[in-house]
This record gives sequence, C-alpha cells and structure tokens, in this order.
Amino acid sequence: MPTTLVDSHCHLDFPDFAGEIPALVGRAAAAGVGRMVTICTRLALEPGVRAIAEAHEPVFYAAGTHPMYAHEEPLATVEALTALAAHPKFVGIGETGLDYHYTAESAAIQTESLRIHIEAARRTELPLIIHARDADADMARILREEHGAGAFSCVMHCFTSSAELAETALGLGFYLSISGIATFRTAGALRDIFAAAPRDRLLVETDSPYLAPLPHRGRRNEPAFVADTARAMAATLGLEPDEFAVLTSGNFDRLFSKAAA
Repeated sequence: MPTTLVDSHCHLDFPDFAGEIPALVGRAAAAGVGRMVTICTRLALEPGVRAIAEAHEPVFYAAGTHPMYAHEEPLATVEALTALAAHPKFVGIGETGLDYHYTAESAAIQTESLRIHIEAARRTELPLIIHARDADADMARILREEHGAGAFSCVMHCFTSSAELAETALGLGFYLSISGIATFRTAGALRDIFAAAPRDRLLVETDSPYLAPLPHRGRRNEPAFVADTARAMAATLGLEPDEFAVLTSGNFDRLFSKAAA
C-alpha cells in the first residue's frame, strides 16, 4: 500500500496508547498511512490532544464535545470552538452529534451542543465531524434545518446508519467515512451503501482504539489497520488498493483542506 492513506478519525490521546504514540505513527507509515486526525472528545482534554499533534508531523487534530458526554461537560461555546481554529494543525469541529443508543435521556442537551458545533463549523469553514447512532430521524432533520440556515461541510464519521440518512447527508454535499465495521461479514448492507455513494464522498478511518477491521477484529485498533479496511473496500468498489488510497486521500484533502499534503 503506498503512503497515501489517511486515517481520518482516531483517538491517540486515549489511555490505550499511552507511551506508544511514536511507535504507532511508525507502524502507520509502514502500512501506508501517511496522515491521521486525532479527535478530542471533551474540550477539557484539548491541550493534551493538541500536544500530540504538535509532537508528530503526520498527526492533525479536531476537538469538540462527544454527544455521549454532552450531559457531563460544560456546554461548548461557539467562541471557544472557533478560537481553537487558529492553531495550524486544528482541522475540524467535533466530534459532535447524537447518540440515542447509550444516552437517549440527554437528547435535548445533545441537540443544543450539536447546533453550537454546527455554527462553529460555519464560522471557521472547517468540516463538522458527526457521530450518529440510533438517532437517524432527528439527525437528518437537524442537518437539513441547519444547512438550510447556512451551509457548512461535514463528514458522517464511522457511518453505520441507514441508507436514508446516507441519502440525506450526501444530498447536502456531506461525506461518509468507512470504518472497520464495513469489513465484518455481517455488514453487507453497509457495504452496499458505500458502493452506491459517489466515490468522491468517501473517507476511511479506524476510530481506534475501537472497531478493528478484519483480520484484527477483537484486538485493539490502531491507525495502521486503516490499510486493512482500505483493501477490503477497494475490492467492494472494484478498485485496486492504490486507487482506493489515492481516491480517499484526495477526498480527505478536499474536505480537510487545512490538512492537505
């Protein structure tokens, strides 16, 4: 695999990777993964995530309040999020979104937080990074409402939702990100969604340390394993692995233009 792949979403600040980040970055490069975006999920932890990006040339970062933590954290402000954008390696807003699988009881504060992040994405012209789980109808409605009020760019990270939400997102000009889940034998319907999507709207990610693709399923995930997801999806799309790498890297550069090589 050529060194053109991008892991568009990982969590290098998580304890799973403590003391191991230089080795992780090295293994990623050996696997053909030349860049990665590490995602801060609680704004109080942003300084540590920023430090990882500053210390490692291939690493960029984004920050926001994950929807599962929205009820536990101080509500983000548009001003605080936009201030982060001054950093040269800060490339996206989020992750934010809606999660009704684990935290449906906090739907109201999740929605308020999501709308704040959307406004920050508008003002900074950086892409919004969306987490959506078991909240398709509300997510589609909010994205349509907010995009109608003022355009913004967006990636549906680790997309595992319905074809209907994919259609809404793609219709708004958004991107879908493919995780290791797409390699699972039971994920045929999900692979069909990606195969039907415009090829210029696809990204690839690990969401590491979670969701390791085959043949690593059940192990801790890491950025190097995005190469395994890429090989599997290249076959699904009828592409050679290097073609898929160039395709998704180009898509990443267009969406995350601040991190373009």
